Amino acid sequence: MQSAAPPVPPIEHYENFPVASFLCPVHLRAPIAAIYHFARTADDIADEGNATAGQRLEELAAYKRELDAAASNSPSIDSRWPWVFEPLKFALRSHKLPPLLLHDLLDAFAQDIRKSDAAEHYANHSELLDYCRRSANPVGRLMLHLYGVTDPLALTRSDSICTALQLINFWQDLRVDIPRGRYYLTQDDCARFGVLQEDLVNLQASKNATTLIAHCVATARATMLKGSELVHQIPGRAGWELRLVVQGGLRILDRIDAIEFATLTQRPTLRWRDYVVMTWRALWM
Repeated sequence: MQSAAPPVPPIEHYENFPVASFLCPVHLRAPIAAIYHFARTADDIADEGNATAGQRLEELAAYKRELDAAASNSPSIDSRWPWVFEPLKFALRSHKLPPLLLHDLLDAFAQDIRKSDAAEHYANHSELLDYCRRSANPVGRLMLHLYGVTDPLALTRSDSICTALQLINFWQDLRVDIPRGRYYLTQDDCARFGVLQEDLVNLQASKNATTLIAHCVATARATMLKGSELVHQIPGRAGWELRLVVQGGLRILDRIDAIEFATLTQRPTLRWRDYVVMTWRALWM
């Protein structure tokens, strides 16, 4: 008889992650929560507190060794994260989750640490998309794996949605990310639109910077819409949850538009009216 899944702590936060909501089938809430806590804790290692880049990378390497142990069903090496790896080990075994997708997430977090420490821009859109491929797309592919959806078109559409969500996070949080050395506006795009580095460092909403952000928002919207038909391939309540995720991302883009793309100086916020709009639009997808 299969043993019961270990308990997981309550969900607190992780951007754009469809975390075991009431729309999620009961039998998938434990593995989804396990994936969430794995990603959330890794993100905290990479992003929270006052550790140096070297210390973060060292701790992330230890975290990666724990993932390897869990994936091979071996005893734990490090006792710091039992609430992460005990449920994850069960999910890996019971649902045959692909460990490579979890490794991709850790690789992306490590890259973010290095680039932020050097205050280094992504060179071009292709390089930024490659980062999204590892930092965002694995989440969608893991969800599809749990739902038993494996056809190539669904995977491609999932990648588009997850990449769009990641890009939306970038464009709404410029005023937070740039002071921390995170430059997601690429070198090529800055040169193309005539955006100066000092304007970004000083969070100056110049005309050129505003035009560039508007371009980035349009690209994110097109990417989201490219994948949005996935909602019709996902069965049951999960499909409805995905509709809300898609509409949530699109609504944030609406709010960025409403503040005239001034995310170098302010962050868009969703109000209760926005959730009404999101729900209405989700019904008619």
